[in-house]
Amino acid sequence: MSYRLYGYWRSSSAWRVRLGLALKGIGYEYAAVDLLSGVQDSPEHVARSPLHHVPVLEVARPGHPPLRLVQSMAILEWLDERHRDPALLPADADGRARVRALAEHVNSGIQPYQNTAVMKWLKARQPGMELDWVRHWLGRGLGGLEAAVAEGAGRFCHGDAPGLADCYLVPQLYAARRFGVPLDACPTLTRVEAACAALPAFTAAHPDRQPDAPPPEARTP
Repeated sequence: MSYRLYGYWRSSSAWRVRLGLALKGIGYEYAAVDLLSGVQDSPEHVARSPLHHVPVLEVARPGHPPLRLVQSMAILEWLDERHRDPALLPADADGRARVRALAEHVNSGIQPYQNTAVMKWLKARQPGMELDWVRHWLGRGLGGLEAAVAEGAGRFCHGDAPGLADCYLVPQLYAARRFGVPLDACPTLTRVEAACAALPAFTAAHPDRQPDAPPPEARTP
């Protein structure tokens, strides 16, 4: 099997999948989808992702049509089942439930408020409202995540090895800083983030390292 990842350099959902692939040492071809210019709405991409989203992980299988996986959680769990070492999920049922919950706190309870489509919709109707919106909801969500991670964290979100929850945490903290959300009340989250930043996999998956990342002076806020 070979892999092609359709993503966008600053998409937190695509970043999660890059992290999972990097942690497992899986090579892949990268295909950029420029969300700012609307490539996600092209017929070619909608055929891959009916909801116009990234990431899409395309799996080439000899003798079979390509398998196209969407939604970061489904992709990462599929990878964890196919490539078991190192595991993204704990071996015990209680641990798996905790890690899935931490990831879902971000996936369902925080990140959707900063979605590009949502921000564009708000800005078109009341310019400036989109920033108030995202700062309020990200601040509130990260406060809850701090409490959830602090109760049982090791060096990382769960134990002393990076896993699924860390793949969700790191991109979310990047987004919080991007939108000017204070993180003073999140000491556990930032401590875990620092532990992640020391690992080569997290360095390789960072947005600034992606081939479609524009130079800093050309980036939108």
